[in-house]
Amino acid sequence: MSIEKKFLKAKAVCKVKFSLSGDQYKSASSVLLVGDFNNWKIGENPLKKAKTDIWSASLDLKTGKEYQFRYLIDGSSWENDPGADKFIPSGLGSENSVLVL
Repeated sequence: MSIEKKFLKAKAVCKVKFSLSGDQYKSASSVLLVGDFNNWKIGENPLKKAKTDIWSASLDLKTGKEYQFRYLIDGSSWENDPGADKFIPSGLGSENSVLVL
């Protein structure tokens, strides 16, 4: 799992690439990125699987904010990104990944 940030000089925007890789994701049929940037709507930001078995998606997000998010694997397993900037209790007995821009 990894998060790549590219801050734009001309705008208050950061291009963020979310990636998942590893044996546990090779057999997954879907990986969704869900967070407050998409109002926690499932299906709004699906990750695409490359031939290299790496799932990824890119978003343009406003800088100066923090975003909570999680990955939904095959519609049933919620996972955090260990590469997140920090983690916050979700209020549902788990934690959310947090991206600080």
